[in-house]
Amino acid sequence: MIRRLYTLITRSLRHKMLFLVLFPVMIVMPTVIGMAYLWSNEISYRQLLMKVTGDLSVAHEAFLRAQQGYLSRLGLMAESYSFQLALAEELGTEQQIQEVARHLDELREKEGFDFVYLADTRGCDYWDRTRCNMKASPLLQQAKTKGPVTGVEIFSSDDLAAIDPQLPQQIYLPLIPTPRAKPTERLVEDRGMVLHSYYPLRNAQEEVRAYLVAGVLVNRDFAFVDRLRDIVYSKGSLAEDSLGTITVFLEDVRINTNVPRQLEAPGQRALGTRVSEEVRDRVLEQGEQWIDRAFVVSEWYISAYEAILDVRGERVGMLYAGFLEAPFKDIYLEGLKKLLLLFVAVTLLSVVLAMLVARSIFRPIEAMAKVISRIQRGDDLRIGWIKAEDEVAILAQQFDVMLDQLQEQRDQIQSAADGLEQKVAERTTQLRNRTDELERNIALLSRTREQLVAREKLAAIGELTAGIAHEINNPTAVILGNMDLMIDELGEQAGPVKRETDLVIQQVYRIRAIINNLLQYSRPSDYQNQAMPVDINRVVSDTLVLVQHDLERKKIGLELDLRASRPVDGNHQQFQQVLINLIVNAVQATETGGRVILRSRNWRDRGVVLVVRDSGSGIAADVLPRIFDPFYTGRNSGTGLGLSVSYGILQRYKAEIEVRSRPGIGSCFFIWFRPAKGKVIEGLDDVDILMSREG
Repeated sequence: MIRRLYTLITRSLRHKMLFLVLFPVMIVMPTVIGMAYLWSNEISYRQLLMKVTGDLSVAHEAFLRAQQGYLSRLGLMAESYSFQLALAEELGTEQQIQEVARHLDELREKEGFDFVYLADTRGCDYWDRTRCNMKASPLLQQAKTKGPVTGVEIFSSDDLAAIDPQLPQQIYLPLIPTPRAKPTERLVEDRGMVLHSYYPLRNAQEEVRAYLVAGVLVNRDFAFVDRLRDIVYSKGSLAEDSLGTITVFLEDVRINTNVPRQLEAPGQRALGTRVSEEVRDRVLEQGEQWIDRAFVVSEWYISAYEAILDVRGERVGMLYAGFLEAPFKDIYLEGLKKLLLLFVAVTLLSVVLAMLVARSIFRPIEAMAKVISRIQRGDDLRIGWIKAEDEVAILAQQFDVMLDQLQEQRDQIQSAADGLEQKVAERTTQLRNRTDELERNIALLSRTREQLVAREKLAAIGELTAGIAHEINNPTAVILGNMDLMIDELGEQAGPVKRETDLVIQQVYRIRAIINNLLQYSRPSDYQNQAMPVDINRVVSDTLVLVQHDLERKKIGLELDLRASRPVDGNHQQFQQVLINLIVNAVQATETGGRVILRSRNWRDRGVVLVVRDSGSGIAADVLPRIFDPFYTGRNSGTGLGLSVSYGILQRYKAEIEVRSRPGIGSCFFIWFRPAKGKVIEGLDDVDILMSREG
């Protein structure tokens, strides 16, 4: 059907013109009407929300005024001459109690209080100091310092029974299952929302001698909620068939409302029903207002909710104001129907006028269409003269002129495009050459800078180590001389401490070796030792004797997995120094009870790989690139030379070192040693698996 209609329109110029003329009516007008519908709907809905927001504000103020009104009436009673006289008279205790009780009963019946009693400064019964089971309220202390106070408080059935055994019967309310409400296991509501008021009674010295306490139960107080409704929704404030309602919630339960359970039975109030879960979460959980349409018991209402705060500032309930949405939608739909009827009438009139006017345009345009079709096939034709003097004829003449200009401009553009393409290619080649040259210069500059920085560091280390070597070598020579003298003097008696004395001598030689290695790092060309075949596993074994004390001191477990079987090119003592630095660093980075793992493997056919892994704190990513820099250390102690000296020793023997670390997990150092000359053994022992496991 759509394809046939499309073919009918596209084959005839008349149909096209008719379609173009009717398009604004058939497409634009419905679009405009739809947009007007959405816009007016949005405006109307926004006005309804603005109205219900104002209604909630009025209800809020009326709710507060009601509290203040009860407090004012309580104050009038407390300050009345008769009541003050009854309290001040020097009568018998029983007579005075009866007289004051009469005044309190009159106040309760006349002003609508549910309970009124006289309390002492502790909140106990004024006449019976042993009766202190009334609800403890923060209003007591507030009234003492601020004067008369009032607020909302939630009373349990026991709290109310302590005041009057009849009060719990007024608050008992079975819960009614309500659509959209949050599921609950509760079956009844047995708490009361009370407008609680305290009025301090003072003596001649302005000291508080007692409190006049009164309360109004909001539960089932229909006169109270109907008064609020009459204030908020006075006559003429809503549509004729709409219904304005006010509700007081205890948490999410309607304890006082004029919302009907069903619209067909307006006299049956929706007590015991509950608010929808989404409204409950917004108002009670998040403490925000709800200003929107909401499903209330059985119908949709334009609704506004806000939290009711008790005297402690906690959200204990909600105040609701709203009105039926349906009457406003009916009014809106009626206006929309009238708008649609107007659209149909305008459309029919437009069709008739379009058909009458289009006849005078069809013939000249069909002639123009034939010429255009020939031009599309490649013929260089023009429309020429048309027997007419209207806008269509002028359009044809201008179209011929435009075709001539387009042909000329096309030739110019083609010529310019060819020249531009050639210039772009030339400039691209020049730019590429300059970019390559710039990258080479930047790389050269970076390498030069690194070399200058390294040389400056080496020069500083050289001057420092020259002085250190002179100052340390003399004491070490004295130590060695005295150790030899001590061994000679002790003779056979030195046997029990031979291991310790050998260890001291060995460590003295190690001190000399460290100084020499430091000098080698700063002046490698002056201290180049001849490379010898070295057994890495033996280097590890000899090193463990020297660091065993550090491992035992922090109770760090050591795991050895030494499988390398090939000699490497280097120096045993210097490789031992490298390994000592790595193990000591691992011990310092590892907490007590951690572990250090040493593994060695044949590195395919190219030497040996040694792995030193710890379970320490790891190295931060921004620190990792600097750990081999001289004098850089991440600890408060240390010179920062250990890893830099180790790096220099390994580079001297063409060994490579790499570190991988994850903060909180640990660090892992990989060292690749070159094979000893003439000792290369064919075969493979895949190190990639080891690196992937350790890394």
